[in-house]
Amino acid sequence: MNEYLQTSPIIDWQHPLVLATAEKLACLSRTRFGTARNCFEFVRDEIRHSGDFQLDPVTCRASDVLETGTGFCFAKSHLLAALLRANGIPAGFSYQRLLLNEASDRYCLHGFNTIHLDAYGWMRIDARGNKPGITAEFIPPQERLAYTPVEDGECDLPGNYAEPLPEVVALLQSCVSFAEVEQKLPDV
Repeated sequence: MNEYLQTSPIIDWQHPLVLATAEKLACLSRTRFGTARNCFEFVRDEIRHSGDFQLDPVTCRASDVLETGTGFCFAKSHLLAALLRANGIPAGFSYQRLLLNEASDRYCLHGFNTIHLDAYGWMRIDARGNKPGITAEFIPPQERLAYTPVEDGECDLPGNYAEPLPEVVALLQSCVSFAEVEQKLPDV
């Protein structure tokens, strides 16, 4: 479980801005459930999805996502993991393969978080950001993710990773605009 609490160059939860924000989001009663819900709702509602809002810069590190207030699903999951870990809540990463463009038969990854709460064990949460047609909620023990794979070739990928996938980090660190990210979204 310890690996899901670690700081890293991407999940830089010991950054002063991340620590200060995590402290503000901690539930007054210090319950993990309430703190996790506060962190989830903050990232989902206060950090804008770069693709939805067509925003630059491209962010990857949790502290950069927090500082700029924007990130793709992957980057938002990096920030949520950092806020949770700063509050002592184990958090990881999971992915789905989704159909991006039916006409071109193009698929891409969608990233979100895993979280461990004592009462429920490991579960998946998705702070991507809501918009018409997409509603993700924090309602343990139910999982209410932004997307449900239903098309041929779509799937929930196995795995609960302590660190983001290397191809996701490489994408976010190499692209300079939201448009470039959208053109290069990875697939597996």
